[in-house]
Amino acid sequence: MEDTEPRPTEPRRTEPAPADTDSPPPGPPAPADTDQPPPGPPAPADAGRPSPVPPAPADGDSPPPGPPAPADTDQLPPVPPAPDDESRTVGAGGNKDAEAEAKATPRKRPRIRRKRTALAVLLVLLLPLLVAETALRVNYLGDPADGTRTRGRDALWLGHAWVDGRKTEADLTALARNLKTTGIRDLYVHTGPMEHDGTLPEALYPKAHWLIDGVHRELPGVRVQAFLGDVLATESPDGMRLEQAATRAAVVDSARQVLDVGYDGVHLDLEPLHSGDRDYLSLLDDVRAVTRPRGAQLSVAAHQIDPLPGFHSFWGTVAGHPKWWSQEFFGRVARRVDQIAVMSYDTMQPLESLYGGYVAQQTSLALEVTPPTTHLLMGLPFYQENRFGHWAHAETVAAAVRGVRLGLSRTDADRERFGVAAYIDFAATDEDWASYRSGWVG
Repeated sequence: MEDTEPRPTEPRRTEPAPADTDSPPPGPPAPADTDQPPPGPPAPADAGRPSPVPPAPADGDSPPPGPPAPADTDQLPPVPPAPDDESRTVGAGGNKDAEAEAKATPRKRPRIRRKRTALAVLLVLLLPLLVAETALRVNYLGDPADGTRTRGRDALWLGHAWVDGRKTEADLTALARNLKTTGIRDLYVHTGPMEHDGTLPEALYPKAHWLIDGVHRELPGVRVQAFLGDVLATESPDGMRLEQAATRAAVVDSARQVLDVGYDGVHLDLEPLHSGDRDYLSLLDDVRAVTRPRGAQLSVAAHQIDPLPGFHSFWGTVAGHPKWWSQEFFGRVARRVDQIAVMSYDTMQPLESLYGGYVAQQTSLALEVTPPTTHLLMGLPFYQENRFGHWAHAETVAAAVRGVRLGLSRTDADRERFGVAAYIDFAATDEDWASYRSGWVG
């Protein structure tokens, strides 16, 4: 049981307190008559009193004058007593400076060691980050190669308002007018989201026929793909579970369902999807078995690629969200689809030059593992937000386009099946469209 009695804060004495130097020496009591003159020489021995023994001198006092003691060669001279502030117990008026030093020294040293250790850990964490950020800044230098412009294979994500009845013929006419001066060939129209069990309610897209027919009429050659997505139960208990065969079968049925409506393809966006997910790869194989015989497209929205080898594992341990895919897994996905669009935004980069360098790096990494037969697209941020992970002043369309061109120039400048994908129509500004046209369309 824990002691409940108060504990003394001062050390317990182990020696008697030193003598008071102001007290008279022991001897006979003083005479009662205070008017008598000072006493003379000591009385003779026969006066009936024993000869008083001279008291030991108090600390710091000199002995009374008298005849010198006879020399005694066998006796050492008396050792003078230690000064009062050294002989006393700590806490009873002793050397408080020494006490403070004795207490402070063992406390300060651990604090210093802890501070040095914390500084060393901080440097270990920050140094790789500083090196990586410097590399991104260097990656943004230089000029893009000639010919690294649109191939007429770009894409645009469209919001759900285009299929739920909120858009009108006037909106469709304005969209067609805008897209005619771009390189956009594919529209990823939000048609879901799917239920967690993989099913797709038909009530979500009552105007899908109207949109598909209108785009085909106003923009010949432009494909309309059904954008189907859902949250996966990879980082929370709620969401779609791809490990369940019945769920994957239901997603395949949903793909077949939208193709029956008249869509030109299926665009899957399932997040957060962890690198190496074999159930996802199995799903892609099953969906492509449905799209390919119909001549329809299978496209996916893809996570970014590890900026450093194994970075998704590190970030998953630190933050619980392995945001990136390994380059090897990205390549395995790319080989199973017709189009793969990298979501190259929400990068946490604080500066425009760092973001542009990051996009250049992502473009190169994606090109290295995407087969020439697969259409690769790099995402452009057609939206403005300020939060952790995305800073509008840094993640600009101009920086993204320049980064795409630099990565394309350095890795595969002649890649034909290549483009950019703008996210998303309802948040885009005139500046976003102008930067896309001037930087990419030319």
